[in-house]
Amino acid sequence: MPQGEAGVRTSAATRSGAQLIWDLPLRLFHWSLALAVFGAWLTHELGTRAFGWHRWFGYACLVLVGFRVLWGFFGPRYARFTNFLRGPAATWRYARGWLSSRSVSHLGHNPLGGWMVMLLLLLVAAEGVTGLYANDEIFNAGPLYGYVRDATSDRLSDWHRLLADALWYAIGLHLIAVSAYYFLRGENLVGPMITGRKSGAWLPADAGIGNARVLLALVLAAACALALYLVIATAPEPSLLLF
Repeated sequence: MPQGEAGVRTSAATRSGAQLIWDLPLRLFHWSLALAVFGAWLTHELGTRAFGWHRWFGYACLVLVGFRVLWGFFGPRYARFTNFLRGPAATWRYARGWLSSRSVSHLGHNPLGGWMVMLLLLLVAAEGVTGLYANDEIFNAGPLYGYVRDATSDRLSDWHRLLADALWYAIGLHLIAVSAYYFLRGENLVGPMITGRKSGAWLPADAGIGNARVLLALVLAAACALALYLVIATAPEPSLLLF
């Protein structure tokens, strides 16, 4: 039987047609952030000659995270934080009964997945912000280097490297979880994040979203990009001659 908007019990057998759960802006955000994070890692590995590209991928990460935070308040039903963030008790109950036959299949993010979303957003945001102040101790520095002392920039650079490691561990855990859902519970989480649709089993007839709010998403993304541009454009020049 349906268990509210968040999910329905897996014992329900009613099938309906595939319904739109993940809106287009959310799906574009998901895959764009994956590409931006990978691009930031790759350009870091390529060394100083790719620093310009590394910086742009970092900017993209910050804009995307800013957009996702706003979308968590203004997006459609399943994109909103209120739809998938649950307290410790509810999250623990879900985790404890994860393989139970009475486990709940959620239409949007499940409680564990919801907190993983927040962890990844927090790590990407912290990685991006520290990168704005960091330096490579050779030729390059972030655009906000001029706001801090050299020693502060060095500490933030250390945090930038540590957070990168933490982010990759979190991404690995996320991929393991997605695989576990597929192989142990038979739930394909990747397909719906591509098509936006979840098919029949256990979906109430009115589960889908109607309006993806694409125009609003464009406005919010543009606002995030403009805000970051203004922060960077008004920053003072670095006091240390790294260039």
